[in-house]
Order: sequence, then C-alpha cells, then structure tokens
Amino acid sequence: MTHLLIIEANTPDLPPAARWFRDAFSVMDPTVTFATVSPYVAAAQAQDFEGVDGVIFTGSGVAWSTDDARAAAQRDAMDLAFQAGLPAWGSCNGMQLAATVLGGTVGASPNGLEVGVAQNTRLTEAGKTHPMFAGRSDTFAVPCIHRDEVQTLPTGATLLAGNDHSPIQAFAYLQDGVDYWGTQYHPELAPAQIADFIRDRDSIFASHAALIADLDAAESDPAAAARIGTTQDALRHDIRTLELANWLAHVKDRKPQ
Repeated sequence: MTHLLIIEANTPDLPPAARWFRDAFSVMDPTVTFATVSPYVAAAQAQDFEGVDGVIFTGSGVAWSTDDARAAAQRDAMDLAFQAGLPAWGSCNGMQLAATVLGGTVGASPNGLEVGVAQNTRLTEAGKTHPMFAGRSDTFAVPCIHRDEVQTLPTGATLLAGNDHSPIQAFAYLQDGVDYWGTQYHPELAPAQIADFIRDRDSIFASHAALIADLDAAESDPAAAARIGTTQDALRHDIRTLELANWLAHVKDRKPQ
C-alpha cells in the first residue's frame, strides 16, 4: 500500500485543492491512502513525513507568490519534505514553490493569465526521455490556470516542457537528496473543474463566459474541446493525468522492498 502526504496550498477561505489529487490518484489506484497537512492552518512538523512514500504540493488560489513572506509556512513544509528525502510532486503553485525553495525565481507572467489549457506544450529533448512523460506525445495540452510562473530555474534543475505562454511548464530536480517532479499545468484537474474555479471568481473572470461554457462541455463535445485548444481524447482521465500516474509509479519503485 502506498501512502501519500498532500500539502494543501490554499488558505481556509478557499476551496481545498487536496481533494482533486485524492480523486485523481484514487482512480489510478484505489489502494493509495492519504494524509493532508495545511500549513496555512498549522505549520508542518517533521513527524508529518514519517511513514510517507511521497509528498504532493497542490496548486493555490492565494493572491501572493511563493517567494512572499506569507508563503513561508509552505516553503518550510517543502524544506521538510526534501530533508526527508521523499519523492515530491508539485502542480502550478507547487512547482513555483519548488523553484523558490531550490533557488530559482518566480513572478507574474508577462503574458498574463494562462487559463483553460496549456496549449501546444512541447517536451524538451530531456523531457522526451524523462520518466515523467512516458507515454506522452511530444506536443500536448493539459488543463491549467495560473498568473505566476517560474522565470528562472534552480541551478541543477532539468527543463522538461514549455510553451509560448510559459517557457517553463515542467521541470525535475534530482540532486543533494532532493527528488522533485512538477508541472505548471494541472494534470489533476478536469476542464470542468477549471470552469468551476473561474465561475467562483466572477470579478476576475467576468469576460470568460464563453471559455467557461467550453470547459464545461469539452469532455463530451469535440467542438468545445477544439475551441479551447485540445481534443476529447486528450482530456480522458488516463491521458490527462499521465504525469501523475508516472510519478506514482516512481514513488512505488522507490519504496523499500
């Protein structure tokens, strides 16, 4: 049995992001068990990482970047995960957090929000052979929503994918006891879940009504999927979550036999 620790990156006033990972991994392997720590509620402790096989850092809807003083508790939690030598995953804010902790830089994308799907995401040469992307085509689209992005990779990180909006869409870091994989996009989220997030923030996304409708319909309507830059097939659970499935296999491979 594999036990995963999810580090919740939303504050209590926001919908929890951990649930989307529980749902995604439970479809892949119903025997996986979970615990959740919310550093914005109570700081992570070293004992939280005991008996854990892998650690997940979620996306976040907070207004600040991962290098902000208000994100210190999240950075401390990632430090503990790295000190424990556990394989770690991060989506969106979770990837930005890793970049910050490991010495890279983050900031608001000069291209503005990327919302809907990360279109025309392309694997680098390193990405084409990295186990995170086993089974993935060289160019693809996956649900996303973000304002900030990684702007400078940490020294020693490996760039795995990028697109025209955000040149750093995925990276891995394997040195000094750190075993980290992450993406700027959200393989854990279905397009309708992106739509729900937008719908709940009308003051920010008031002009996105057509996009919301297409995200809601994309899994059943090929025309809607095409309008957001993808296909129905690409949105199937087994395709959309491919990086997570590969990471879970990596976690299981690292477990003591």
